[in-house]
Amino acid sequence: MPASAIRLVRFTGRLLLLLAAVVMLGFVLLALIALTDGAGSGLAAWLTTLGVGAVLARWRGRRRTWPARLVPFVPVLVAAALTVAICIPTVPTARRYPPALPFVTTQYWSLTTGSRVAVYHYPPAYPSPRHPIPLVYLGGGPVRGISLLDHRFLQLLARQGYDVYAYEQAGGGRSDLLPMGQYTISRSVGDLAAFVDRLDKGKVDILGFSSGGVVLTRALADPTVAARLHRAVIAEPGPMDGPTAHITGHKGRESARGLAPAISGPRSTNVPRYAVAFGLMRLGFLTPEAGLIGQAEGDNAFTAADLGSDTASAYCARDAHRIPAEDSAQNFSFSPAASLRIQQTVKDSPSIAPHLRQSRTPAMLMIAECSSQVRQWATAILANDPAIQRTQYMPGVGHHMWNGLDDNNDRAAAVITAFLQDKPAPLPNSPTSDEIPTFLRDHK
Repeated sequence: MPASAIRLVRFTGRLLLLLAAVVMLGFVLLALIALTDGAGSGLAAWLTTLGVGAVLARWRGRRRTWPARLVPFVPVLVAAALTVAICIPTVPTARRYPPALPFVTTQYWSLTTGSRVAVYHYPPAYPSPRHPIPLVYLGGGPVRGISLLDHRFLQLLARQGYDVYAYEQAGGGRSDLLPMGQYTISRSVGDLAAFVDRLDKGKVDILGFSSGGVVLTRALADPTVAARLHRAVIAEPGPMDGPTAHITGHKGRESARGLAPAISGPRSTNVPRYAVAFGLMRLGFLTPEAGLIGQAEGDNAFTAADLGSDTASAYCARDAHRIPAEDSAQNFSFSPAASLRIQQTVKDSPSIAPHLRQSRTPAMLMIAECSSQVRQWATAILANDPAIQRTQYMPGVGHHMWNGLDDNNDRAAAVITAFLQDKPAPLPNSPTSDEIPTFLRDHK
Protein backbone atom coordinates (compact mmCIF):
# COMPACT_ATOMS: atom_id res chain seq x y z
CA MET A 1 0.00 0.00 0.00
CA PRO A 2 1.40 3.44 -0.89
CA ALA A 3 2.61 5.57 2.01
CA SER A 4 0.03 8.25 1.18
CA ALA A 5 -2.78 5.70 1.46
CA ILE A 6 -1.44 4.47 4.81
CA ARG A 7 -1.34 8.04 6.11
CA LEU A 8 -4.92 8.59 4.91
CA VAL A 9 -6.11 5.43 6.67
CA ARG A 10 -4.38 6.46 9.89
CA PHE A 11 -5.80 9.98 9.67
CA THR A 12 -9.30 8.64 9.04
CA GLY A 13 -8.98 6.25 11.98
CA ARG A 14 -7.88 9.03 14.30
CA LEU A 15 -10.71 11.25 13.10
CA LEU A 16 -13.27 8.50 13.75
CA LEU A 17 -11.82 7.95 17.22
CA LEU A 18 -12.08 11.68 17.87
CA LEU A 19 -15.72 11.75 16.76
CA ALA A 20 -16.51 8.65 18.81
CA ALA A 21 -15.00 10.27 21.89
CA VAL A 22 -16.97 13.48 21.32
CA VAL A 23 -20.22 11.53 20.87
CA MET A 24 -19.50 9.45 23.97
CA LEU A 25 -18.96 12.59 26.05
CA GLY A 26 -22.20 13.99 24.62
CA PHE A 27 -24.09 10.93 25.83
CA VAL A 28 -22.40 11.23 29.22
CA LEU A 29 -23.56 14.85 29.40
CA LEU A 30 -27.18 13.93 28.56
CA ALA A 31 -27.12 11.14 31.13
CA LEU A 32 -25.77 13.48 33.80
CA ILE A 33 -28.35 16.15 32.93
CA ALA A 34 -31.05 13.53 33.48
CA LEU A 35 -29.45 12.28 36.72
CA THR A 36 -29.02 15.79 38.12
CA ASP A 37 -32.39 16.97 36.75
CA GLY A 38 -30.56 19.77 34.94
CA ALA A 39 -29.22 21.32 38.14
CA GLY A 40 -27.66 24.75 37.84
CA SER A 41 -28.88 25.37 34.29
CA GLY A 42 -27.00 22.23 33.23
CA LEU A 43 -23.65 23.50 34.46
CA ALA A 44 -23.36 20.77 37.09
CA ALA A 45 -23.61 18.08 34.42
CA TRP A 46 -21.39 20.00 31.97
CA LEU A 47 -18.60 20.53 34.49
CA THR A 48 -18.80 16.92 35.67
CA THR A 49 -18.59 15.70 32.07
CA LEU A 50 -15.62 17.97 31.46
CA GLY A 51 -13.93 16.65 34.60
CA VAL A 52 -14.55 13.00 33.68
CA GLY A 53 -13.25 13.64 30.17
CA ALA A 54 -10.14 15.38 31.50
CA VAL A 55 -9.36 12.50 33.88
CA LEU A 56 -9.73 9.95 31.08
CA ALA A 57 -7.63 12.07 28.73
CA ARG A 58 -4.86 12.33 31.31
CA TRP A 59 -4.98 8.58 31.89
CA ARG A 60 -4.77 7.88 28.14
CA GLY A 61 -1.80 10.21 27.73
CA ARG A 62 0.16 9.04 30.77
CA ARG A 63 2.70 7.03 28.74
CA ARG A 64 3.09 9.54 25.93
CA THR A 65 5.83 12.07 25.60
CA TRP A 66 5.23 15.78 25.64
CA PRO A 67 3.37 17.33 23.70
CA ALA A 68 1.65 14.09 22.56
CA ARG A 69 0.02 13.92 26.00
CA LEU A 70 -2.24 16.78 24.93
CA VAL A 71 -3.82 14.83 22.04
CA PRO A 72 -6.37 12.93 24.21
CA PHE A 73 -7.60 16.29 25.49
CA VAL A 74 -8.72 17.36 21.98
CA PRO A 75 -12.08 15.50 22.02
CA VAL A 76 -12.73 16.83 25.53
CA LEU A 77 -12.21 20.41 24.38
CA VAL A 78 -14.28 19.84 21.23
CA ALA A 79 -17.13 18.27 23.22
CA ALA A 80 -16.97 21.08 25.78
CA ALA A 81 -17.20 23.73 23.05
CA LEU A 82 -20.08 21.98 21.30
CA THR A 83 -22.15 21.37 24.42
CA VAL A 84 -21.64 24.56 26.41
CA ALA A 85 -24.57 26.07 24.48
CA ILE A 86 -26.87 23.77 26.47
CA CYS A 87 -26.06 25.83 29.56
CA ILE A 88 -26.54 29.30 28.00
CA PRO A 89 -30.03 30.88 27.74
CA THR A 90 -30.84 32.50 24.40
CA VAL A 91 -34.14 34.09 25.47
CA PRO A 92 -35.02 36.18 28.54
CA THR A 93 -35.24 34.17 31.74
CA ALA A 94 -37.97 36.45 33.18
CA ARG A 95 -41.48 35.89 31.79
CA ARG A 96 -42.18 37.88 28.64
CA TYR A 97 -45.97 38.14 28.37
CA PRO A 98 -47.85 38.59 25.09
CA PRO A 99 -48.84 42.19 24.30
CA ALA A 100 -52.41 43.39 24.84
CA LEU A 101 -54.98 42.40 22.24
CA PRO A 102 -56.32 45.31 20.17
CA PHE A 103 -59.95 44.09 20.06
CA VAL A 104 -60.68 43.19 23.70
CA THR A 105 -59.61 44.55 27.07
CA THR A 106 -57.51 42.23 29.20
CA GLN A 107 -58.66 42.21 32.80
CA TYR A 108 -56.65 40.64 35.61
CA TRP A 109 -58.50 38.84 38.37
CA SER A 110 -56.91 37.58 41.58
CA LEU A 111 -58.69 34.39 42.61
CA THR A 112 -59.05 33.05 46.14
CA THR A 113 -56.84 30.10 45.15
CA GLY A 114 -53.90 32.47 44.72
CA SER A 115 -53.95 32.42 40.92
CA ARG A 116 -53.97 35.70 38.99
CA VAL A 117 -55.57 35.14 35.62
CA ALA A 118 -56.12 37.15 32.44
CA VAL A 119 -59.83 37.55 31.71
CA TYR A 120 -61.63 38.50 28.48
CA HIS A 121 -65.27 39.62 28.32
CA TYR A 122 -67.42 39.66 25.20
CA PRO A 123 -70.81 41.14 26.19
CA PRO A 124 -73.88 40.12 24.17
CA ALA A 125 -74.10 42.10 20.97
CA TYR A 126 -77.24 44.04 20.01
CA PRO A 127 -79.74 43.24 18.44
CA SER A 128 -79.53 39.52 19.31
CA PRO A 129 -81.78 38.40 22.18
CA ARG A 130 -79.71 38.30 25.34
CA HIS A 131 -79.19 34.89 26.92
CA PRO A 132 -79.60 35.34 30.69
CA ILE A 133 -76.91 32.87 31.81
CA PRO A 134 -73.23 33.88 31.46
CA LEU A 135 -71.09 31.54 29.34
CA VAL A 136 -67.54 30.75 30.49
CA TYR A 137 -64.99 29.30 28.07
CA LEU A 138 -62.24 26.91 29.22
CA GLY A 139 -59.58 26.53 26.54
CA GLY A 140 -57.24 23.65 25.81
CA GLY A 141 -53.54 23.09 26.23
CA PRO A 142 -53.32 22.67 29.10
CA VAL A 143 -51.63 25.96 30.04
CA ARG A 144 -51.92 27.45 26.58
CA GLY A 145 -53.03 30.99 25.80
CA ILE A 146 -56.36 31.48 24.05
CA SER A 147 -55.69 31.59 20.32
CA LEU A 148 -56.97 34.26 17.96
CA LEU A 149 -59.02 31.54 16.26
CA ASP A 150 -60.79 30.84 19.56
CA HIS A 151 -61.28 34.54 20.26
CA ARG A 152 -63.11 34.86 16.91
CA PHE A 153 -65.40 31.98 17.88
CA LEU A 154 -66.16 33.58 21.24
CA GLN A 155 -67.05 36.80 19.42
CA LEU A 156 -69.47 34.81 17.26
CA LEU A 157 -71.21 33.47 20.38
CA ALA A 158 -71.43 37.01 21.78
CA ARG A 159 -73.07 38.17 18.54
CA GLN A 160 -75.70 35.52 19.16
CA GLY A 161 -76.64 37.06 22.50
CA TYR A 162 -74.29 35.31 24.94
CA ASP A 163 -72.45 37.09 27.73
CA VAL A 164 -69.11 35.39 27.16
CA TYR A 165 -66.24 35.25 29.62
CA ALA A 166 -62.94 33.48 29.07
CA TYR A 167 -59.82 33.26 31.16
CA GLU A 168 -56.37 31.94 30.45
CA GLN A 169 -55.55 29.31 33.01
CA ALA A 170 -52.73 30.05 35.45
CA GLY A 171 -49.38 30.03 33.65
CA GLY A 172 -50.94 30.41 30.20
CA GLY A 173 -51.13 33.49 27.99
CA ARG A 174 -51.17 36.67 30.03
CA SER A 175 -51.97 34.94 33.34
CA ASP A 176 -49.32 34.89 36.05
CA LEU A 177 -47.12 31.85 36.52
CA LEU A 178 -47.42 29.50 39.48
CA PRO A 179 -44.63 27.66 41.26
CA MET A 180 -44.21 24.50 39.21
CA GLY A 181 -45.39 22.21 41.99
CA GLN A 182 -48.77 23.99 42.11
CA TYR A 183 -49.78 23.03 38.58
CA THR A 184 -52.26 20.22 39.17
CA ILE A 185 -55.60 19.24 37.69
CA SER A 186 -57.14 19.81 41.13
CA ARG A 187 -55.81 23.39 41.12
CA SER A 188 -57.35 23.92 37.69
CA VAL A 189 -60.75 22.79 39.00
CA GLY A 190 -60.33 24.98 42.06
CA ASP A 191 -59.51 27.97 39.85
CA LEU A 192 -62.71 27.37 37.85
CA ALA A 193 -64.80 27.42 41.03
CA ALA A 194 -63.00 30.54 42.26
CA PHE A 195 -63.51 32.23 38.89
CA VAL A 196 -67.27 31.63 38.96
CA ASP A 197 -67.38 32.99 42.51
CA ARG A 198 -65.41 36.07 41.46
CA LEU A 199 -67.77 36.58 38.52
CA ASP A 200 -70.61 36.69 41.06
CA LYS A 201 -73.46 36.21 38.57
CA GLY A 202 -74.96 33.03 39.93
CA LYS A 203 -74.78 29.77 38.04
CA VAL A 204 -72.96 29.79 34.71
CA ASP A 205 -72.84 27.74 31.54
CA ILE A 206 -69.41 26.30 30.76
CA LEU A 207 -67.87 25.36 27.41
CA GLY A 208 -64.77 23.23 28.01
CA PHE A 209 -62.61 22.34 25.02
CA SER A 210 -59.92 19.61 24.98
CA SER A 211 -58.04 19.81 28.30
CA GLY A 212 -60.62 22.42 29.31
CA GLY A 213 -63.15 19.64 28.87
CA VAL A 214 -61.16 17.58 31.36
CA VAL A 215 -61.31 20.40 33.92
CA LEU A 216 -65.06 20.67 33.31
CA THR A 217 -65.63 16.92 33.63
CA ARG A 218 -63.79 16.79 36.93
CA ALA A 219 -65.79 19.83 38.08
CA LEU A 220 -69.00 17.90 37.33
CA ALA A 221 -67.67 15.07 39.53
CA ASP A 222 -67.17 17.49 42.46
CA PRO A 223 -70.57 18.43 43.95
CA THR A 224 -69.26 21.63 45.53
CA VAL A 225 -68.03 22.91 42.15
CA ALA A 226 -70.91 21.47 40.12
CA ALA A 227 -73.35 23.46 42.28
CA ARG A 228 -72.03 26.60 40.53
CA LEU A 229 -72.78 25.28 37.02
CA HIS A 230 -76.02 25.61 35.05
CA ARG A 231 -75.16 23.63 31.89
CA ALA A 232 -71.93 22.05 30.64
CA VAL A 233 -70.64 21.53 27.11
CA ILE A 234 -67.71 19.07 26.96
CA ALA A 235 -66.01 19.39 23.58
CA GLU A 236 -63.36 16.90 22.47
CA PRO A 237 -62.12 16.06 25.99
CA GLY A 238 -58.81 14.53 26.97
CA PRO A 239 -58.60 11.72 29.55
CA MET A 240 -60.57 12.51 32.71
CA ASP A 241 -58.46 10.48 35.19
CA GLY A 242 -55.62 7.99 35.54
CA PRO A 243 -57.47 4.84 34.39
CA THR A 244 -58.81 6.68 31.33
CA ALA A 245 -55.39 8.16 30.51
CA HIS A 246 -53.92 4.67 30.25
CA ILE A 247 -56.50 3.51 27.71
CA THR A 248 -55.14 2.81 24.25
CA GLY A 249 -57.87 2.69 21.66
CA HIS A 250 -59.20 4.00 18.41
CA LYS A 251 -59.03 7.60 17.25
CA GLY A 252 -61.23 9.33 14.69
CA ARG A 253 -61.05 9.40 10.91
CA GLU A 254 -57.71 10.27 9.35
CA SER A 255 -56.33 13.63 10.45
CA ALA A 256 -53.94 15.92 8.60
CA ARG A 257 -50.97 14.72 10.68
CA GLY A 258 -48.16 13.78 8.29
CA LEU A 259 -50.04 15.31 5.32
CA ALA A 260 -49.96 19.04 6.03
CA PRO A 261 -46.96 21.23 5.23
CA ALA A 262 -44.73 21.91 8.23
CA ILE A 263 -45.54 25.05 10.20
CA SER A 264 -43.17 27.82 9.22
CA GLY A 265 -41.36 30.02 11.68
CA PRO A 266 -38.58 29.77 14.25
CA ARG A 267 -38.36 26.69 16.46
CA SER A 268 -36.85 26.62 19.90
CA THR A 269 -35.92 23.01 19.24
CA ASN A 270 -33.36 24.22 16.71
CA VAL A 271 -31.44 25.64 19.70
CA PRO A 272 -29.43 22.93 21.54
CA ARG A 273 -30.46 24.12 25.00
CA TYR A 274 -34.20 23.87 24.34
CA ALA A 275 -33.98 20.82 22.11
CA VAL A 276 -32.34 18.96 25.01
CA ALA A 277 -34.65 20.38 27.68
CA PHE A 278 -37.97 19.83 25.90
CA GLY A 279 -36.85 16.53 24.41
CA LEU A 280 -35.81 15.04 27.76
CA MET A 281 -38.98 16.34 29.43
CA ARG A 282 -41.17 14.76 26.78
CA LEU A 283 -39.33 11.47 27.12
CA GLY A 284 -39.68 11.59 30.88
CA PHE A 285 -35.96 11.89 31.62
CA LEU A 286 -36.37 15.41 33.05
CA THR A 287 -39.10 16.51 35.44
CA PRO A 288 -41.11 19.68 34.74
CA GLU A 289 -39.35 21.19 37.79
CA ALA A 290 -35.92 20.53 36.23
CA GLY A 291 -33.22 23.11 36.80
CA LEU A 292 -32.00 23.05 33.20
CA ILE A 293 -34.39 25.81 32.15
CA GLY A 294 -36.76 27.81 34.30
CA GLN A 295 -40.48 27.87 33.63
CA ALA A 296 -40.43 31.46 32.36
CA GLU A 297 -37.50 30.80 30.03
CA GLY A 298 -39.20 27.73 28.60
CA ASP A 299 -42.41 29.67 28.01
CA ASN A 300 -40.50 32.46 26.26
CA ALA A 301 -38.62 30.01 24.05
CA PHE A 302 -41.48 27.77 22.92
CA THR A 303 -43.08 28.72 19.58
CA ALA A 304 -46.08 27.62 17.52
CA ALA A 305 -43.73 25.82 15.13
CA ASP A 306 -42.55 23.67 18.05
CA LEU A 307 -46.00 22.08 18.16
CA GLY A 308 -45.15 20.48 14.82
CA SER A 309 -47.67 17.89 13.69
CA ASP A 310 -49.82 18.40 16.80
CA THR A 311 -51.53 21.32 15.05
CA ALA A 312 -52.16 19.31 11.88
CA SER A 313 -53.65 16.49 13.93
CA ALA A 314 -56.50 18.83 14.91
CA TYR A 315 -57.77 18.96 11.30
CA CYS A 316 -59.24 16.43 8.88
CA ALA A 317 -56.99 14.96 6.20
CA ARG A 318 -59.07 16.73 3.56
CA ASP A 319 -58.03 20.08 5.07
CA ALA A 320 -54.31 19.30 5.16
CA HIS A 321 -53.38 22.00 2.65
CA ARG A 322 -55.64 24.73 3.98
CA ILE A 323 -55.07 24.64 7.73
CA PRO A 324 -55.66 28.20 9.01
CA ALA A 325 -53.20 30.17 11.05
CA GLU A 326 -54.56 29.58 14.55
CA ASP A 327 -52.59 32.34 16.18
CA SER A 328 -50.00 35.07 15.72
CA ALA A 329 -46.43 34.80 16.92
CA GLN A 330 -47.08 37.73 19.29
CA ASN A 331 -50.17 36.15 20.90
CA PHE A 332 -49.04 32.51 20.98
CA SER A 333 -48.21 31.26 24.46
CA PHE A 334 -47.65 27.73 25.72
CA SER A 335 -45.97 26.43 28.85
CA PRO A 336 -44.59 22.97 27.99
CA ALA A 337 -43.32 22.15 31.48
CA ALA A 338 -46.51 23.22 33.28
CA SER A 339 -48.59 21.38 30.69
CA LEU A 340 -46.68 18.14 31.27
CA ARG A 341 -47.00 18.63 35.02
CA ILE A 342 -50.80 18.91 34.86
CA GLN A 343 -51.08 15.97 32.47
CA GLN A 344 -49.03 13.86 34.86
CA THR A 345 -51.34 14.71 37.75
CA VAL A 346 -54.25 13.49 35.63
CA LYS A 347 -52.42 10.24 34.90
CA ASP A 348 -51.64 9.79 38.58
CA SER A 349 -55.19 10.47 39.76
CA PRO A 350 -57.63 7.73 40.78
CA SER A 351 -60.86 7.07 38.93
CA ILE A 352 -63.49 9.82 39.16
CA ALA A 353 -66.18 7.59 37.63
CA PRO A 354 -67.97 6.87 40.96
CA HIS A 355 -68.28 10.61 41.61
CA LEU A 356 -69.22 11.46 38.01
CA ARG A 357 -72.11 8.99 38.23
CA GLN A 358 -73.66 11.28 40.84
CA SER A 359 -73.63 14.30 38.49
CA ARG A 360 -76.94 16.07 37.93
CA THR A 361 -75.74 19.06 35.88
CA PRO A 362 -77.24 18.92 32.34
CA ALA A 363 -74.37 18.26 29.97
CA MET A 364 -73.63 17.77 26.28
CA LEU A 365 -70.69 15.95 24.69
CA MET A 366 -69.20 17.02 21.33
CA ILE A 367 -67.09 14.54 19.34
CA ALA A 368 -65.30 15.35 16.07
CA GLU A 369 -65.26 13.03 13.07
CA CYS A 370 -61.50 13.37 12.55
CA SER A 371 -60.66 13.55 16.25
CA SER A 372 -57.04 13.02 17.22
CA GLN A 373 -58.23 12.07 20.71
CA VAL A 374 -58.66 8.46 21.77
CA ARG A 375 -62.36 7.73 21.35
CA GLN A 376 -62.60 6.13 24.78
CA TRP A 377 -61.63 9.42 26.42
CA ALA A 378 -64.99 10.81 25.34
CA THR A 379 -67.03 7.61 25.68
CA ALA A 380 -65.76 7.09 29.25
CA ILE A 381 -67.46 10.36 30.17
CA LEU A 382 -70.59 9.37 28.24
CA ALA A 383 -70.74 6.01 30.01
CA ASN A 384 -70.36 7.46 33.51
CA ASP A 385 -72.21 10.79 33.46
CA PRO A 386 -75.98 10.13 33.63
CA ALA A 387 -76.69 13.85 33.18
CA ILE A 388 -75.39 13.94 29.58
CA GLN A 389 -78.56 14.81 27.70
CA ARG A 390 -77.19 14.69 24.18
CA THR A 391 -74.08 13.81 22.20
CA GLN A 392 -73.29 15.63 18.97
CA TYR A 393 -71.00 13.83 16.53
CA MET A 394 -69.60 16.63 14.36
CA PRO A 395 -68.97 15.52 10.75
CA GLY A 396 -66.28 17.11 8.62
CA VAL A 397 -64.16 18.56 11.40
CA GLY A 398 -61.16 17.55 13.46
CA HIS A 399 -60.26 18.16 17.09
CA HIS A 400 -60.38 21.94 16.63
CA MET A 401 -64.03 22.01 15.61
CA TRP A 402 -64.45 25.81 15.33
CA ASN A 403 -61.61 26.48 12.93
CA GLY A 404 -62.86 29.23 10.61
CA LEU A 405 -63.05 26.90 7.59
CA ASP A 406 -66.27 26.79 5.54
CA ASP A 407 -69.26 26.98 7.92
CA ASN A 408 -67.59 25.06 10.75
CA ASN A 409 -67.86 27.92 13.25
CA ASP A 410 -71.55 28.39 12.54
CA ARG A 411 -72.24 24.65 12.83
CA ALA A 412 -70.40 24.40 16.15
CA ALA A 413 -72.19 27.49 17.46
CA ALA A 414 -75.58 26.08 16.38
CA VAL A 415 -74.95 22.86 18.32
CA ILE A 416 -73.77 24.70 21.44
CA THR A 417 -76.51 27.33 21.51
CA ALA A 418 -79.28 24.80 20.88
CA PHE A 419 -78.22 22.86 23.94
CA LEU A 420 -77.74 25.90 26.15
CA GLN A 421 -81.24 27.08 25.24
CA ASP A 422 -82.72 23.58 25.58
CA LYS A 423 -83.85 23.62 21.96
CA PRO A 424 -83.90 20.63 19.56
CA ALA A 425 -80.44 19.49 18.52
CA PRO A 426 -79.28 20.27 14.95
CA LEU A 427 -77.76 16.77 14.75
CA PRO A 428 -78.93 13.34 15.91
CA ASN A 429 -78.30 12.51 19.54
CA SER A 430 -75.55 10.03 18.79
CA PRO A 431 -73.94 8.10 20.23
CA THR A 432 -75.96 7.43 23.34
CA SER A 433 -74.41 5.46 26.19
CA ASP A 434 -76.07 2.29 24.87
CA GLU A 435 -74.51 2.86 21.46
CA ILE A 436 -70.90 3.16 22.67
CA PRO A 437 -69.77 -0.32 21.48
CA THR A 438 -71.25 0.27 18.02
CA PHE A 439 -69.76 3.77 17.85
CA LEU A 440 -66.28 2.53 18.74
CA ARG A 441 -66.57 -0.16 16.09
CA ASP A 442 -67.95 1.99 13.29
CA HIS A 443 -66.23 5.37 13.83
CA LYS A 444 -62.53 4.74 13.59
